[in-house]
Amino acid sequence: MPTRSEAWSLVCDWTQSESLRKHMLSVETAMRAYARRLGQDVESWAVAGLIHDFDYERYPNDAQAADAEHPAEGVRYLRALGWPEEILQAVLGHAHYTGVARETPMAKALFAVDELTGLITACALVKPSKAVRDVDVAGVRKKMKDKAFARGVNRDDIVQGAEALGVALDEHIGVVLAAMQEHADALGLGGVTVPPTQPASSSTAISGDA
Repeated sequence: MPTRSEAWSLVCDWTQSESLRKHMLSVETAMRAYARRLGQDVESWAVAGLIHDFDYERYPNDAQAADAEHPAEGVRYLRALGWPEEILQAVLGHAHYTGVARETPMAKALFAVDELTGLITACALVKPSKAVRDVDVAGVRKKMKDKAFARGVNRDDIVQGAEALGVALDEHIGVVLAAMQEHADALGLGGVTVPPTQPASSSTAISGDA
């Protein structure tokens, strides 16, 4: 079983984008939460979440080829290192276009949390505070309905992922949101200091007679 440290080393070697690294950390966090919730092995689920996009920067796969680029290239590399097949199948299954069925709880959870962590991150970053603590389930649901918001997030994947896990959508959002809030600083979502609003001076205030 690869260690968390080994997985993180691969992420850092293969991925320079800070936002992509933070995404993988967010998915790791969500996978830990679901592993505890479902009585599964926390460390193996966490490693699956952390490593799932490690090859994306090198092999972005714009053509969505089933057996080339991301995630196939990364999985081939991990398989050569002797990584467990359960993790490899989960990583392959998180992308629709690979055609790999999501048969294990790990694979189902990885698919379910992947897009949702991205949506929650986007919800946090449009807050004045940039803090995930200021995001709530109702706000995430509202943003899900706004197709112009975070267009890269596949809403159908979030809904289908929750259904496959047998979890109500609001509950699913709540599980992932709570996990991300607990580790907000590590995910870069701890927030910024928002300066207090300055009252308008009498010279710049708009007169009611204007």
